[in-house]
Amino acid sequence: MDARETTEELERRLAQHPPERYPVQHATLQFHLGVALGNAGRLTEAEQALGVALRLFDPDRLPTEHAKTTNARGAVLRLAGRPHEAAAAFRHAAAAFAAVGLPMEQGAALFNLGLVQRELGDTAGAAASFELARERLDPRTAPAGAGAAARELGVTLLGVGRLDAARDALEAAVALARRADDQAGLGAAANVLGLTHQAAGRLPEAVEAFRTAVAAHPRSLRPGDFAMAKANLAVAYERAGDRARARLAAVQAAGTPAAAEAVRVQAQGVIERVGGRPGALLEVLDREPGDGWAVAVREELARLLDADPEERNAEVGAWIDGQLARPALGGDLAEAWLGALLELPGEAMDRLIGATLEALAQREEAAAARFRSEVSRAMARFHLPQWQRLADRFNRAAAWLGQEPSWA
Repeated sequence: MDARETTEELERRLAQHPPERYPVQHATLQFHLGVALGNAGRLTEAEQALGVALRLFDPDRLPTEHAKTTNARGAVLRLAGRPHEAAAAFRHAAAAFAAVGLPMEQGAALFNLGLVQRELGDTAGAAASFELARERLDPRTAPAGAGAAARELGVTLLGVGRLDAARDALEAAVALARRADDQAGLGAAANVLGLTHQAAGRLPEAVEAFRTAVAAHPRSLRPGDFAMAKANLAVAYERAGDRARARLAAVQAAGTPAAAEAVRVQAQGVIERVGGRPGALLEVLDREPGDGWAVAVREELARLLDADPEERNAEVGAWIDGQLARPALGGDLAEAWLGALLELPGEAMDRLIGATLEALAQREEAAAARFRSEVSRAMARFHLPQWQRLADRFNRAAAWLGQEPSWA
């Protein structure tokens, strides 16, 4: 059931439960309608529905329901750009939950209050609210919620320069997100932890935290967050003196279509400082342990699929030249490249294979033959169905381009 169908169904049931005859049922339906309308961005209507529910949920007889509705109204007021009213609602809800002995719900209201206080510039109040929320949200039963409170506490402490306290809170947030298997929360916490380490001059720790954030934000799932973490990683690598890794991280951040403008600017700044040229991937693989090659190649191929044809062809050409310049590693490099190709949908695989063969046609025949030989031998390292799929795709692309279908 989509949002429109949900609201229509709730409105139909409201008509069947007039408040004069069914006050509690009517209030409950108004509460759910208000939440649904708020989620749909219909904030004025949401506030009206929640206001009706508040009037019908007597705070003395139904304190829990009244508190839940107050908290929901606070969320709507915050979205509507009325932070002072939202803060008042969250304070009221937190106090009401405390009075009825619901610490988890109190923690959630305090978390919301902390967000509003920080928006209003009350960092001390926000830190206190997040700290109390963290105490109320039991990490054994609600690790994701407790982790979010620890993360926002860390963000707040970082903002006022309390780096050691921020680090402690963010390390706890990372651990709790892992326990909850909350990958989005893990990525967010690790990214801010990286910024905290970087601000304190702990560059190896910053790099490790940003790498964790990148891994938790797959490009295919959360591309905007992926790009942000990559751009931050690029800065950390640059400051650590690792220009090759800084270059690769920066071009991958800038080459993510969903990247925010500020992220693109940050990434382009790194590229300008460390120098941009094709072939950054192989420079990184020279320094990367073999078990890290698959991820590095996979992320770069994803970028190349979004790159313009000229840039894609330049990078593919640099890969060919780089593989040939590393004869001791040629088979292993080809295997890593082919393994990443196999993970792609057919159309995407064909696009990169086509770019590879076009670039290969521009090399001298002896070099091209050696590259074909290395790649063909690497195909044989895969199971037969994968080997055949690769050979078929390469030979089909060769035939399309008018080349000899001479792949294994």
